[in-house]
Amino acid sequence: MGSHENRLAKEASPYLLQHAKNPVDWYPWGPEALERAAREDRPILLSIGYSACHWCHVMERESFEDPDIAQAMNELFVNIKVDREERPDLDQIYQLVVQLMGQNGGWPLTVFLTPDKRPFFGGTYFPPHDRYGMPGFPKVLQAISSAYRERRGEVDLQAAELTRAIAQVTATEKEGVDVAAVHALSAKDRLAQAVAKLAPRFDAKHGGFGSRPKFPNTMSVDLLLRYAALDGDVPSRGQVAITLDAMRAGGIYDHLGGGFHRYSTDERWLVPHFEKMLYDNALLLRLYTDGARGLDEPRYAETAREIATYVAREMTDAGGGFYATQDADSEGVEGKFFVWSRDEIKTALAADSSAEDFDSHQATQLALAYFEVTENGNFEETGKTVLHTPRTLETVARDLGMTHEHAKQLLARIREKLFEVREERVKPFRDEKILAGWNGLLIGALADASTALDAPEMLGLAERAFAFLRARLLEEGRVLRHVKGDIVKGPGFLDDHAYVGNAAIDLYEATGKPEYMAAARAMADSLLLHFADRDNGGFFFTPNDGEALIHRAKDPYDQAVPSGQAMACLLLLRLGSLVEPSYAESAVAELERLAPAALENPFGLGQTLAVLDRLARGTVDVVLVGKRDDGRTRALAREAFRAYLPNRNVAWLDPSEPASREACAALAEGKAPKGEAPVAYVCRGRTCSLPVSVPTALRELLAEGKLDG
Repeated sequence: MGSHENRLAKEASPYLLQHAKNPVDWYPWGPEALERAAREDRPILLSIGYSACHWCHVMERESFEDPDIAQAMNELFVNIKVDREERPDLDQIYQLVVQLMGQNGGWPLTVFLTPDKRPFFGGTYFPPHDRYGMPGFPKVLQAISSAYRERRGEVDLQAAELTRAIAQVTATEKEGVDVAAVHALSAKDRLAQAVAKLAPRFDAKHGGFGSRPKFPNTMSVDLLLRYAALDGDVPSRGQVAITLDAMRAGGIYDHLGGGFHRYSTDERWLVPHFEKMLYDNALLLRLYTDGARGLDEPRYAETAREIATYVAREMTDAGGGFYATQDADSEGVEGKFFVWSRDEIKTALAADSSAEDFDSHQATQLALAYFEVTENGNFEETGKTVLHTPRTLETVARDLGMTHEHAKQLLARIREKLFEVREERVKPFRDEKILAGWNGLLIGALADASTALDAPEMLGLAERAFAFLRARLLEEGRVLRHVKGDIVKGPGFLDDHAYVGNAAIDLYEATGKPEYMAAARAMADSLLLHFADRDNGGFFFTPNDGEALIHRAKDPYDQAVPSGQAMACLLLLRLGSLVEPSYAESAVAELERLAPAALENPFGLGQTLAVLDRLARGTVDVVLVGKRDDGRTRALAREAFRAYLPNRNVAWLDPSEPASREACAALAEGKAPKGEAPVAYVCRGRTCSLPVSVPTALRELLAEGKLDG
């Protein structure tokens, strides 16, 4: 690799900048590359990845830094590099190519296109030489180039067929489904059917779904939690508990720094791929918060707090926004920052003069036993161990002859000391892009968790981040995609508008500030204007004034993040309940259209089913009437937030603040204070309770009717 810089050196994306010194003549996606391909009638080699992707780094080292491979790429193709976090629209379309060819998708994604952007061949990682039963990358390059030059008719036919298939594959109508029967099901029966479909994939021994690699699949676990807590299903309750406990105990969780890694390479949650993604931690923060509420388990609240602490410490920009990812590698080695040998543990816990009350021998015994650090290790052939906690602290303490309380205090000191030592290591690379949608997921989760866990510091983080988005990425209701430094890129996609819009409502519910509801309405108005399909219903992923690609997709499926379509429907339903019923109309139509497909495939449409549950079951609306800074109003609000009410709306009606009535106009009518004391009304459907002013009375009202389906 020389000092030569290609066109990527002018980009803001850390992922693209990582490739700026490759000998490959990379272009960013844009008119310059596409025009050259058309002018020279050259095929396009499109490579998509992201900065925290381990195999992206491997392919770069093996192929893109190899002068001979780079020369072949430069002579035969127009080479385009894309950061999938910047351009999820491109990634969404071209991932389908690999899947349609019968392979698993993933990154790095390698797709070959005609100059008019139509794909004709694709794969993911290619090795530099024939191995793993895969052809070497140079052989692939020559074969693709030869086919393009010598068998052009076949290439054009393949491109036409793949492009047509891409348009068809996102259709969700199910042939032969009795739609009337689906709509006649009660909310409880719908969840029961969904859970029955999920059951064969559930791992009863280790929790979660499938075998290896194993992802958190938060949307599916959320369905189990809904069925357990709202409908009293005992097996689902056990499945949620097994999953949340096993993930927290496994190496997928960072036991020293908090937060979750991307996924586990095994079925036991033991050895992760070590990258940490903002969206995973946002979704898991919300899931563990709901687990604490729905299953009444304080240990899940502790995990939620530790996720928030991790985000505040590692992923927060000075301006308040949240960074995108942390890498799996440090010093070019995957996991090096996170793993430990027995000797490293012993050295780290060696007594020092400033801690006379710290018994290093006892601490070492406890750390090695509790985190199961062995001589041989559990991470590849390195002799290093991924910290995990297969046994409870109580069990380990008993085996070591310690009291549980002493072990608990000692463990806190151990974690502190190991963390301090780990902080001296070379940290993994951090991608400091601030993505609007991912920030929306985390802002919403922090706002909700702050109220459930009585954690004002989380609310402070959420409000600061939203202020950052408002200053840098919101323009009169339009949400831009991301910012890094002084460079802002847009327009934003459907998920950006839906996630940030829902986050604004979460902040409104947590604070009672009407300006958050005004922001949510502005984003919903933009969403309806730029993303709604007025002819066929539903919502496109790309805006009507964005770049024209080979297909304008409407993708209702969850990926690593919840479906943008489902989250758009959730935003509109919430606004319909709180502000103006007409907001809900297009959401209701789309949810009813998707219902049969969602029941058929709950694993792929879990978020859609959760929003359908809100529609079918109806909401629990809590209207707080009183000054929002009055401690008595806050005490009532706490009861609303501590209960597990996934289909909840909270409205704040402050008689001294006219804007507060506008922010919850659909629920404000007929609600008045009862003398001087703040009061709360609980409404289900079109029926509202009498006002209550005592928190315990509100708690009882909220507990009513939870198990009636």
